[in-house]
Amino acid sequence: MVMQRKPLIIAMLFLGGLLMPLISKAQVVCSTEYKGDADVKVYVTEYKGAAALVVYKTEYQGDAEDNKGIWYFTEYKGAAKKKIYFTDYKGDADLVVYFTEYKGAAGWQNKKKERLMD
Repeated sequence: MVMQRKPLIIAMLFLGGLLMPLISKAQVVCSTEYKGDADVKVYVTEYKGAAALVVYKTEYQGDAEDNKGIWYFTEYKGAAKKKIYFTDYKGDADLVVYFTEYKGAAGWQNKKKERLMD
């Protein structure tokens, strides 16, 4: 009886590992101290029209949405989908973002840059 359950448990764990990225909807990011540690270099603009991505920062991981500009910040690099470095210079950035106070305003304004956060 125990031997029959073992393959079932292994199969469930394996499929869970494969399906979890498809089910997971959180855009979890971690801010890095060093540029070399980052997947994406980000510049924050004061003007919404100058941004490729309008970002809403959520306090709850469950509220975040996959690559739709709703970010949940974690302190742990291993838990992050993307590691980002905030640069002081627009010319050094891969991605220009604008932070909004409204969740409904979040989203891509320049779809060509969308791949950076996939």
